[in-house]
Amino acid sequence: MQKIDVIIVGGGMVGTSLALALARSGMHTALVEQQTLQPGLLLMDDPWQPRVSALTEASIKLLDYLGAREGIQRACPYTHMTVWDGEGTGAVEFDAKTWPQKNLGYIVENDVIRNALLQQLARSTVECFEQQTVLEYQLCGQGGEIVLKNGDVLRAPLLVAADGAQSCLRQLSGIPVNQKDYKHHALVTTVETELFHQHCARQVFLDTGPLAFLPLQSQGEQHYCSIVWSLLPAEADRIDALSDDAFCRELERAFEHRAGNILQVDQRFRYPLRQRHARQYHRQGVVLVGDAAHTIHPLAGQGVNLGFLDVAVLGEELIKAANRGDDYFAAHVLDRYQRRRIGHNSLIMKAMAGFQNLFGVDDPAIRWLRNTGLSLTNRLPLIKEMIVGQASGLSKDIPGFMQ
Repeated sequence: MQKIDVIIVGGGMVGTSLALALARSGMHTALVEQQTLQPGLLLMDDPWQPRVSALTEASIKLLDYLGAREGIQRACPYTHMTVWDGEGTGAVEFDAKTWPQKNLGYIVENDVIRNALLQQLARSTVECFEQQTVLEYQLCGQGGEIVLKNGDVLRAPLLVAADGAQSCLRQLSGIPVNQKDYKHHALVTTVETELFHQHCARQVFLDTGPLAFLPLQSQGEQHYCSIVWSLLPAEADRIDALSDDAFCRELERAFEHRAGNILQVDQRFRYPLRQRHARQYHRQGVVLVGDAAHTIHPLAGQGVNLGFLDVAVLGEELIKAANRGDDYFAAHVLDRYQRRRIGHNSLIMKAMAGFQNLFGVDDPAIRWLRNTGLSLTNRLPLIKEMIVGQASGLSKDIPGFMQ
C-alpha cells in the first residue's frame, strides 16, 4: 500500500503536465500510464508524426513554466490564418501583426510535445508507474484507492482522470458523460507540397466537411503540411480507398490547388469524431481533465489547448488550497475548478458545433449568409482582434504565471 497526495491516471500531454506542475509545488504525485514514460530521441529529420496540435500562446506559456518548451525542437510558428467557404466567396484572414505576440500559434507534433514533457518528468520527483492499467477503483476514507495490473495498491485523497476520451477511471468512478456523434470521420496525414506554406494555417469549409492544411517546418527545399480532413463517413470511405496518387489529386482539387501539386503523402489515419462532455468534473475524490472531461471537433485545433487550460486552473486551485492549509481535495476546492472551466469548455464546444452545422447546410440562403458573415468579419479589425485574443487562451481567468 502506497499513500500519495495526488494520483494522476494517464501520462499523455495533459496528465504529464499536471504531474509536473503539482510536483513543482512539493506535492507527492504519482503518474500511472499504460505505455512507457521514458523519453525518446527525436531528431529533426525523423519521419513526421501524423497527429499535431495548434498550440496557443497560453499553452506555450504553460510548457515554458514546466521547462518543456526548450525540448520542443520541431515546431512551426504560423503568423497568418486564412479560412474560406469552398462553396462560395466568403473568406476571413488573421495576421499576427494585429496582436502583441509574434505568432498566432505553433504547429507541433503531439509526440514531440509529449517527449519534451517526458524529459522533464525524468528529472522530477513524480513517482511513475508505467505500463500499468487500473483494474479497480473504490472509495476509501478520504479519497480513493486503485489497484494496478501488477498488483500495486495506491491510495490518495485525490485521483485525477487524465486517461483520454474513453477514460477508465471516469467510468469506474461513475461520472456521467453527454455524447454526440459529429457524423464525420477525420483523415489525418502529412503531405509534401510544391509551394511553400509561408507560415500560414489554412482551412476551407466544403459541403462534406472542413479541410485544414497546417504548416510544418520545411526541410531544405521540401515543404510539408499536416492535414486534417473531416468527411462524412461515406465520403471518408471513398477517399480512404484511393491510391496515394489518386488521393493527392483529390486533395489538390479540394484545396483549390493553393498548395500547388501534392508531391507525396505519408500513411493515412482515420478516426470517427464524437463530442463528449462530462456532466460534472469531479465526484467522490476523482477529478477530470483534458479528453477525459471533454472532446471536441478538431476544426479549430482547440482540443489539447483546452486540456492545458484545465491543467493550469486545476493546478492553481490545488496548490493555493494546500499553501493556505486547506484540504486541497475538498469539494469546494474542486467546485472552483469546475466553475472556472466547465463554462469555457462548453462555450468552445458549442461554437465548434455551430460552425460545423452552419457550413454543413446546403441551402442557398444559408450559404449567402455565411459568406456575407465571413466577408463582413474580415472588414472589422476589432472583431478579428477579439477572435485572435480569445483563440490565444490568454483570458482574464488564467493563472498569473501564464499571463
